[in-house]
Amino acid sequence: MTTLERTAENLEALRQVFTCIDNTTLEGSDTRQRVQQLCHRSLELCDTDRGIGHVAAVCVYPVFVRQARECLKGSDIRVASVAGAFPAGQSPIAVKLQEIQYALDEGADEIDMVISRGSLLEGDYGKVYDEIAAIREITENHTLKVILETGELQSAANIAKASELAIEAGADFIKTSTGKIAVSATLEAADVMLKVIKNYHDATGKWVGFKAAGGISTPEEVLKYYQLAREIVGCEHTTNQFFRIGASRLTERLFAFLTE
Repeated sequence: MTTLERTAENLEALRQVFTCIDNTTLEGSDTRQRVQQLCHRSLELCDTDRGIGHVAAVCVYPVFVRQARECLKGSDIRVASVAGAFPAGQSPIAVKLQEIQYALDEGADEIDMVISRGSLLEGDYGKVYDEIAAIREITENHTLKVILETGELQSAANIAKASELAIEAGADFIKTSTGKIAVSATLEAADVMLKVIKNYHDATGKWVGFKAAGGISTPEEVLKYYQLAREIVGCEHTTNQFFRIGASRLTERLFAFLTE
């Protein structure tokens, strides 16, 4: 039961947030039936009379990309895929590149990759940068979201460094978490990442997107991330071009709140 007030301001903000959702299923038990249901439901969750547009994307494992693309054909919902040794990132770069290329060949519009956290914690920043840059090269014409897995980075300084490396290596989005560890998205980590994005823009004139994912399951929680992003990077950068939310449980709850 949500305690969030249904004010005009909150409803307007959450309608915007809904169109920024990457509707996601990333379970070891995923089946073709589950992916089909996710895609069909993503198409259904739209109410133009109330100003509610479709989610931004559906996010699945590489083996389900072709199916998702076929199911979503003719819509403006994009197909995203986690790839590149998700969620641990503990594979050689050649293996990561092969999996990412497979997802692209299957029809993915967007790739969500995860950095090598161990290398970053060891201070091997060159390896972290080079891996992201190599992945950027093969995803040149696609959206690349770089997952930092902030819950494993141990400090704000490490989160900032990982954000900087990802952006410098060519990320279109920097993303908080895989959702596969105990500490997923936090507002504290989001604050650090958004400030790095703002500083990068101030220095270069270029904007990079932000994606929060992992454990965000209520309208109250997601509104806090949206408000934080508006405060740091501005309202014009909280559309789905620059702002995303990775969600599984949130999607239905938010739609229900908006259509009460």
